[in-house]
Amino acid sequence: MTVSFEEYAALARQLAEQHRAGVQHAAAESERRRDLHAAADYLQQRLTIQGQRLDQLGRAIGLHQPASAPAAAAEPSFTAPGSGNGGPAGAAGAPGWAGVGAYPQVPAGEARLALPTAVSPAGAVPAQRAVPVDPAVELELARRMADEADRHGQQAELLAQRPVLLPTWSPLARSVAIYAGCAAAAGVVMLALVLASGVGLVDGFTLGAWICAGLPAVAFFGGYLVLGRWGRPAMIEGAPPRYLPLGFLICFLLVPMAYCAYLLMVRGLRG
Repeated sequence: MTVSFEEYAALARQLAEQHRAGVQHAAAESERRRDLHAAADYLQQRLTIQGQRLDQLGRAIGLHQPASAPAAAAEPSFTAPGSGNGGPAGAAGAPGWAGVGAYPQVPAGEARLALPTAVSPAGAVPAQRAVPVDPAVELELARRMADEADRHGQQAELLAQRPVLLPTWSPLARSVAIYAGCAAAAGVVMLALVLASGVGLVDGFTLGAWICAGLPAVAFFGGYLVLGRWGRPAMIEGAPPRYLPLGFLICFLLVPMAYCAYLLMVRGLRG
């Protein structure tokens, strides 16, 4: 069969166009793979930072990972879907705590039973249908879960920056309330000493020493210890403010003032 020059030229143009289309498709596919790998690397960095921050939060609240945790769980890895290296695909391979994956883990037998099957009209054994996985969709799902983890992590950090005692109060208001409460408790003890002095169990010198120095000092150190134990946030850099001069002033004024108020009340009742 003889091919004319025009037919040969048309065939050459068609082959050239197909070649250009193939080159463009290969370039686009290579660019898409580079974008997927870059997104996977960025997501890997985010997940690593999240894991480190979770470790810090766990140590701050006294929660530690078991020492027997597998080494693979301590160093999670993320592989872009479709990379062909046998790693976990997409969001299902997102790292996390030991035993916790991005998707619920199903035993292999149950997973095989859960896959959709195509029923053969001849009654033969049904064949499994492969479910196509879009790497871009999987990475987007993983990114959304990372965003959600960031949001919950920020909420946890805000909670960790609040102390157990009076968490919504300012440090100054919390310190005033605690020192005043300790001084009030010392005032109750002072009333007990006054009653004991009235029946002769405590002499006047001992009562005066406790009222002027002993009970205020006990109230001050009690407030200091309470602020250090329950007024300290789980996550804080440095020591929290305890307002020592203010606490000293409150304790060493309220207890003697409570005794003076008691004397005035007794005189008023007797008068």
